[in-house]
Amino acid sequence: MREHAPPARDPLDDKANQIFSGKVVRKDLVRKVKAGANVPAFVLEFLLGKYCASSDEMAIMLGLKVVNDTLARNYIRADEATVAQSKVKEAHGGTYTFIDKVKVRLTDSDYWAEGVNFGNRFLHIPVKYVRDYERLLMGGIWAQIDVRFEYDEESGGKHPFWIDKLAPIQIAAFDVDEYCRQRDALSSEEWVDLMIRSMGYESSQMSRRLKLLFLVRLVPLCERNYNLIELGPRGTGKSYAVQELSPYGALLTGPTTVPNMFGHMNGRQKGMVSIWDIVAFDEVADLQKMPKEVITTLKTYCESGAFQRGKEADSGEASIAMFGNTNQPVDVMVQTGHLFAPMPEVIRDDMAFLDRIHFYLPGWEIPKMRNDLFTDHYGFVVDYLAEALRSMRKRNFTEVVDAHFALGSHLNARDRKAVRKTVSGLMKIIYPHGQASAEELREILELALEGRRRVKEQLKKMGSFEFYHTSFSYQRNATGEECFVGVPEQGGRDLISSDPLAPGAVYTASVSADGTVGLYRLEVAVSAGNGKLKMAGRVTGAMKESIQRAFSYLTARKVEFGLGRELDTADLHVEVLDLRNNKMEAEMGVAFFVAAFSALRKAPTSAATLILGDMSIQGNTKPLRSLAEPLRVAMDNGAKRALIPIENKRDFLEVSSDIVEQVDPVFYGDPKAAAFKALGIS
Repeated sequence: MREHAPPARDPLDDKANQIFSGKVVRKDLVRKVKAGANVPAFVLEFLLGKYCASSDEMAIMLGLKVVNDTLARNYIRADEATVAQSKVKEAHGGTYTFIDKVKVRLTDSDYWAEGVNFGNRFLHIPVKYVRDYERLLMGGIWAQIDVRFEYDEESGGKHPFWIDKLAPIQIAAFDVDEYCRQRDALSSEEWVDLMIRSMGYESSQMSRRLKLLFLVRLVPLCERNYNLIELGPRGTGKSYAVQELSPYGALLTGPTTVPNMFGHMNGRQKGMVSIWDIVAFDEVADLQKMPKEVITTLKTYCESGAFQRGKEADSGEASIAMFGNTNQPVDVMVQTGHLFAPMPEVIRDDMAFLDRIHFYLPGWEIPKMRNDLFTDHYGFVVDYLAEALRSMRKRNFTEVVDAHFALGSHLNARDRKAVRKTVSGLMKIIYPHGQASAEELREILELALEGRRRVKEQLKKMGSFEFYHTSFSYQRNATGEECFVGVPEQGGRDLISSDPLAPGAVYTASVSADGTVGLYRLEVAVSAGNGKLKMAGRVTGAMKESIQRAFSYLTARKVEFGLGRELDTADLHVEVLDLRNNKMEAEMGVAFFVAAFSALRKAPTSAATLILGDMSIQGNTKPLRSLAEPLRVAMDNGAKRALIPIENKRDFLEVSSDIVEQVDPVFYGDPKAAAFKALGIS
């Protein structure tokens, strides 16, 4: 009996039932019914909301029986088509009610409906339903249909089935103003949890960040013309929101055509972007054979919502989403290439199209679906949630950030539009009543900046100079403080501490021939000994050689540097921490020299200081291949000061002004000067 006991209710369940009476349902019921009936979640919850929207356990059990009986009697499985047709024929002049997906096509001058599971492509349908529900013409809708059998003289009995009544699976009316008022009865944390549970997931198993990432999946459903991409491992439910949470979304599993997406030249049939709220592409890797003209037209559409068909310009409001699988860990993708690599070449090669993506959702942060991630608590009936999201599409919160924040100088017009649309979408989901504090707004603003910056970072990696400005930031209007927003997979933010490090620890960076930047914390510890250098196992290759050269120079000139006694009686232990996990070859001789000097003198280097450059065995400094890239990475991660070889002074002219404003350059001519300047020794 314990196995069938109802789940323990919590305060949020009670609040949800009290405030949204009749509009919430226990989500474990959906899974129970769905196990025996392969129908979309919004179809099940339409019935559960009708018969089980109660907090009384007995009423739920009775309602559950009605739902199961209704599905058994009226839902058609694909292998039951002949039985269903027989039921209609034997209804003796009456009708039989079914739940099925209905599609309509125009053949010559007649509309013909198809009952997908009913197994018949020639159902007579009244024209009024085609006019009222245009989605019948574009992929179809789930509906309750009353079907009758009548001998058709004109066709000689070939098409005897007639749809007398069609009712889409959706609520009859939705009051968006009431929805927004009722939202005010819950705290922001409670509301986020209720929305997560409404999606079918258990919020108590998630971090705040994970909850927000799940909610981003809903943004295309409530924000017009929103462009989202999510790439990540298999089994994380990327397309679930489109496929299961709304009847207003179309999920494509392969290539499509320009007429299908944007309508026919003659204008007799609208395209998907004019019909649906969201058009999503699943398994984007399979789109390799999609015609190039689809991408070209889609590129224009994703920018403005407009497109050209024949002589006429047209427009649509559908959001575009693309979902795909990654076959490598994200750290490998970051180190060896870019995060658009899983996209098909026809899309990946069109950087102008990729630049129109408003948010790149990091699918690798979403866990694979497991039992403890599914909720047994109450959430909105999906039908109600779908209508709420759809109704919010008419509202606009793109200007809400201006009350408290200003966007940074590195965001161009397209970046600003993307960030504002993401903020607007999350406002509609979390704060539909429009009331968010400055800190609440800051949270979603930072996420919006991160999602857009992830797009720009990949475009920069793909080699286009126009995408070079990626130091996204915002300013607090009240204080003027500028805050920079990073992307976690590229090292996160504030990897360089603003507090002074212990003696012997320094930050350094290195840049490879292809422009990849490594960021490191080098630590030197001193123990009693006789002047030996001992390196941790991870210090290998070019890194090890550069440290050995610097150590040889240090020991050869130890008396000149005033460190003779210290080095004669001590061993130096070296460890290097790879802060960005690049695992790339790096040369850091000067950084080691400064760290050793700091450890032996027991004096810390200045806070938030980066030490750049390498050296020969005779103490001659070696310049960096490039200066702009490591300084930008350092700035994005908290550096305020950088020691730079004098040989790179000319390269400093190429460093952008925002870096110059944030990171103070200190040039040095030899390792001893670098050590003295880093430690503040005159």
